[in-house]
Amino acid sequence: MAAMQAQIQALLAVGGGAGIGGMTTGSNLGPHMEMAKLAIFNREAEKVGRFITVYRLFLRMKLRGTMVEEQVQWVLSYVQGGSTDVWKENVIEELESGEVEYESAEEFLISLKKEFGRGEEELTKTAELRKLEQGGKTMEKFVQKFKRVARRSGYEGRLLVEEFKRGINEGIRRKLMEAENPLASIEQWYKRAMALDRNWRESRRKKKRLREKKETTEGAPKQEQRQIMS
Repeated sequence: MAAMQAQIQALLAVGGGAGIGGMTTGSNLGPHMEMAKLAIFNREAEKVGRFITVYRLFLRMKLRGTMVEEQVQWVLSYVQGGSTDVWKENVIEELESGEVEYESAEEFLISLKKEFGRGEEELTKTAELRKLEQGGKTMEKFVQKFKRVARRSGYEGRLLVEEFKRGINEGIRRKLMEAENPLASIEQWYKRAMALDRNWRESRRKKKRLREKKETTEGAPKQEQRQIMS
């Protein structure tokens, strides 16, 4: 591992010192084109997608034609801080021992995103969950959508129940909260909410049919009314 660490340090020196703000312009690692300084990645979940996008572009523009191993080492030089150092050391050891061999730098970037991108996806799903509202949707449709988003949000137990309560329509929420038997699990909330929604919609359909029948009866001549009523 010491040999590869030395190579990474050499890349840092050539790049202008990634540890103090990123690579400077005019690098001799590729075409002499000016690009913005690169930031260090230290496992901030909300930044992993942006980090990978920027470095993918930089690899294509500045390191085109270099060996995959050199590209991987160069990206690793910008992965610093906290638990990323442990992950980086493990990757270096695996590369040196031959346990892992990347066919392309893109393959390496994908593995990096899998390792650190879970938190980013969780944050995205959490934000999406908080925006969900039933509105005019049937409860069945709302529950299915809520489940899909909740699966990767990291929410569970009471937190998940609270988000579900917030998202459903007020009338159903009030009836559920006033129920004699308190609902404990999220599955109970799903089941009871769907039942109430179905009953409410069926009640509305019956009232609509009765109203339409009444309007038809009142608007018809007396003879026709007798036929309708018979």
